[in-house]
Amino acid sequence: MAKKRVLCFGDSLTWGYDPDKRIRFPEDSRWPMVMQEILGDGYTVIEEGQNGRTIASDDPAEGEKNGLKYIGPCLESQSPLDVVIIMLGSNDCKRKFAYSSMDIAGEMQIMLEKILSYDHFRCNDGFQVLLVSPPLISDAIKMSWLGDSFGYDNSSKLSAELAGWYSQLAEMYGCAFVDASKHVEASPSDGCHLDAENQRKLGRLLAEKVLSLINDR
Repeated sequence: MAKKRVLCFGDSLTWGYDPDKRIRFPEDSRWPMVMQEILGDGYTVIEEGQNGRTIASDDPAEGEKNGLKYIGPCLESQSPLDVVIIMLGSNDCKRKFAYSSMDIAGEMQIMLEKILSYDHFRCNDGFQVLLVSPPLISDAIKMSWLGDSFGYDNSSKLSAELAGWYSQLAEMYGCAFVDASKHVEASPSDGCHLDAENQRKLGRLLAEKVLSLINDR
């Protein structure tokens, strides 16, 4: 039997950024690889996290971070797929973009339409989409080295509003949905990234969700 393939498409939270050491966590503390360990040999989990990745915005200050431009080639190169997990939106809260939470949700709507169109027309509706609303940007961002970039209070407000919008999008497009902020929280070290314990917790949570999606197929 062919292995089930799970694509994890996200930003530094998916890449496994360590908020204390500012390097990448080892595999045993990155949520996609924690999920791989739980799912076992019958699954291949594909890590596709990029630091600073946005949903659909170009970022001249940080380079090629636009997720919408990359998701198409990524889906093609990693096919066949059984589950696509999308967890993006934190970087879109940066003050340089000046977005409302509704704007960020609009970006995600476009991304979902692109993913689902690819699934329908190129993959014969072969995979399922799991939309994950990211952990909240906490008040600790104010004192963090990231505070100036994210804009202090406003980024926390925006991130708190995303789950409501994402939940509506998931229902509208028939996607599975998880609100990560109900299960994990950002490290007080920078107010944005997950520590090792919360990375592992998220991996366990999403592994359960993937198993339920596969079993219900």
